Amino acid sequence: MALTGGCFCGQIRYQIDQPLGPGRSCHCSRCRKVFSGTGSAYAEVVPGSFTWLSGQDSLTQYETTPGWGMGFCKSCGSTLCGLHEGKVHGVTLGSVDGDPGVQIEMHIFVGSKASWDHIGGSAPQYAEFPPQA
Repeated sequence: MALTGGCFCGQIRYQIDQPLGPGRSCHCSRCRKVFSGTGSAYAEVVPGSFTWLSGQDSLTQYETTPGWGMGFCKSCGSTLCGLHEGKVHGVTLGSVDGDPGVQIEMHIFVGSKASWDHIGGSAPQYAEFPPQA
């Protein structure tokens, strides 16, 4: 069964035809800014499984580093996806309708997390990238 999702105002909608990759949360200062919280909640998509259903003209992009960026709704500001070389690399778990079928399996860049961020749960925490990255 396909996953669907979209932005807060409903202008942008998407569908994913394959299960998401493992969920992760990044607690770096850049993710805190882009997600307006303790960090990101994100999962990668299988290449070719992501389709924009509507509102792609309302999507704006910001390149964070060469070749990598984020996709946002121009109207409501929702962070929807991560981009690599112009293609959707992954989605923000908060933009998925209902249960995304994944849990947060790791917390990364906790060495630079905010002083007010108290990470719960049993997922492993890494000061930067996990050793296998």
